[in-house]
Amino acid sequence: MRRLCLLLLVVSGGAVWQCKPSDSGKRPRIAIAGLSIESSTFSPALTQEEAFHAKTGDTVFTSYPFLATDSLDRKRATWFPALTGRAIPGGAVTREAYESLMKQTLERLRKNLPYDGLFFDIHGAMSVVGLDDPEGDMIVRIREVVGNETIISTSMDLHGNVSWQLAQNSDLITCYRMAPHEDAMQSDKRAVDLLLSRIENGKGKPAYKAYIEVPILLPGEKTSTRVDPGKSLYAQVAPAAAQEGISDAAIWIGYAWADEPRNHAVVMVTGDDEKKVTSTAEALANHFWKVRNEFEFIAPVASLKEALDKAVASDKHPFLISDMGDNPTAGGAGDVTWTLNELLLRPAFKTEKGPSVIYASIPGPKLVVQALQVGVGGKVEEYVGAAIDSRFAPPVKLKGTVQSIVQGDEHAETEVVVKSGSVNVIVTAKRKPYHKETDFTRLRLDPRNTDIVVVKIGYLVPELYDMRADWVMALTPGGVDQDLERLPFQRIKRPMFPFDKNMPDPDLKAKLVPLSGK
Repeated sequence: MRRLCLLLLVVSGGAVWQCKPSDSGKRPRIAIAGLSIESSTFSPALTQEEAFHAKTGDTVFTSYPFLATDSLDRKRATWFPALTGRAIPGGAVTREAYESLMKQTLERLRKNLPYDGLFFDIHGAMSVVGLDDPEGDMIVRIREVVGNETIISTSMDLHGNVSWQLAQNSDLITCYRMAPHEDAMQSDKRAVDLLLSRIENGKGKPAYKAYIEVPILLPGEKTSTRVDPGKSLYAQVAPAAAQEGISDAAIWIGYAWADEPRNHAVVMVTGDDEKKVTSTAEALANHFWKVRNEFEFIAPVASLKEALDKAVASDKHPFLISDMGDNPTAGGAGDVTWTLNELLLRPAFKTEKGPSVIYASIPGPKLVVQALQVGVGGKVEEYVGAAIDSRFAPPVKLKGTVQSIVQGDEHAETEVVVKSGSVNVIVTAKRKPYHKETDFTRLRLDPRNTDIVVVKIGYLVPELYDMRADWVMALTPGGVDQDLERLPFQRIKRPMFPFDKNMPDPDLKAKLVPLSGK
């Protein structure tokens, strides 16, 4: 179904795109494409193509339950999934991997031209070696294929970055409203429903897109929507988006561990009422700036020693410790051994009679091979970790008894539990984040009845949060160090809060982004 799109000038002086279906009896043609990853430029790790586990054709639908075969949204359009890929957060993507995935995406998009709309599903914090603003580059190259008439609806993580280029080439744009991201699928569905509705009702592209850079760069561990001020700030988004004349409103916290000019907070509001679009964006941005000094870590923070001292003395179990500096869900390499080394050296954990501990996790492919040879109950002794990031500690020689072996995980491939003293160390063939209770129980571990659980993570995702009896976030070293001010930023825009604490109030007036193709 193709549309006749006209830019209509109305009496009020505004402008509205109206798109009339040329054949109302046919369903709109909608493409799907996008790549998602958080990439820390402070990590020595590099992300290769296979990490994205790219899906093409009908396999793309498996990522979106709301587009199941019998779903309403699936029936509202004729769908042409090109390629989507989602990688565990990590280091910068190699240029070769990015170009290969883009080539495949564009080739698949060319095969089914033309399109009425495109669902652009990205994270927004991808870094690519030698390329600034990969998502901006990606959408421009997609535009060159699909043309400017195609309506692009972009869905993002609130920890993504919105450059001017991405904003201009997106006709509709939204992001999550919760951190942790319990509304991820809801946000994707909102992006799709907005796209389909604007095509079905003939309104087409929203006439106005208000964009405001907010010079704030904070980690998610300080901006969770579980607590104020993040909770009350994001509570304003849905009512703002529900106003007559507004299509959507969104606040991006931005990604804190990449040193690029686009890394900062952004507010965007889209819609057909210029005054409401701009005033709403300015209200959200000004509120964000006003509460900037109220953002604090959402749980107690401490050095690792202080965290372990508190955990050992506590009668609350499980006591969870977030090993934050090497968090693979935020872009850490996942193989920093600093924390594991401290655990194994601690006298209280050197015998089986010590407090029970689970440590998740450390890559150690050589130990995994050895464990497969000796089997459960066998003894192993091999170096683990620090193959990628050895800046803070060298590889650790882990000696112990194999408790369990599980093969076939999509990310880890093979997982081995090795008990050393009272510490159960999860060793993987490849790095993997641990954030579900079944991640542990499938390895014959019982986290709920363990004294101390140490996980490479930042704020606790829902399952871990619900499991904890007590919790401390440990300020450990790594590629996603939570002490942003000790990281060697050189390219972010300055002044920037919290780096420049006495900076003057910024200009938070909305800028209207040109429509795509203008």
